[in-house]
Amino acid sequence: MSNAAKTTSSVPEDRNAWCWGFTPQAEIWNGRLAMIGFVSATLIELFSSQGFLHFWGIL
Repeated sequence: MSNAAKTTSSVPEDRNAWCWGFTPQAEIWNGRLAMIGFVSATLIELFSSQGFLHFWGIL
């Protein structure tokens, strides 16, 4: 028997599943959405030559 047939994983099958609560899947989605937000704010500041809060008229 080979070791590859016996290996088991503690990681759930679907790492992209949308799960509520403090689960590894929720933390993966949290990181993805945070990256999208950070890149969006950076692009707004880059292309508008204003800060993010000035762009939205908050300051």
